[in-house]
Amino acid sequence: MEDEIGEMWEVRAEVEALEAKLADAEARAAHYHEERDNLAAALREAQGRIGQLEEEVATLRRELEAVREEARGLRDKLREAVARYREARLAAAPHVPGEMVTGETLEEVEERFRQAERIVSELRRQWDEEAQALRLPLGSPPRRPPDLSGLSPLEKIRRGLQRI
Repeated sequence: MEDEIGEMWEVRAEVEALEAKLADAEARAAHYHEERDNLAAALREAQGRIGQLEEEVATLRRELEAVREEARGLRDKLREAVARYREARLAAAPHVPGEMVTGETLEEVEERFRQAERIVSELRRQWDEEAQALRLPLGSPPRRPPDLSGLSPLEKIRRGLQRI
């Protein structure tokens, strides 16, 4: 019987150890359930925030597209304004060749226009200098006797006799 009592105490000790392990497992399980619930709540909150952020991103994309459209319109208007400005500058200075005046911005057109004016001015100055050098006096040219220095003496005598 003592063996049976000893066995009972052993079994009872095992049962108590198992009950302690069970209580510990239940406590851990309760802790994990609480953590799961907290994580599930955090997940729902994060998903809600993601939804808000996705809506904000969609709104920002629409706004960005609207800004891009507006920028395209402004670029087109700028091109038109630059073209009109170029035409006005060329109309005011018909001596400047239009092919020399290009550009995408007002500054570029203005700079190229100034360059073209400098080139045209320089060419005109050179042409005027060349024209002055080639200019003949008004009226008849002065009469000079023919240059006979290259003729032989016999030729000179023949010419002299032809005049008589």
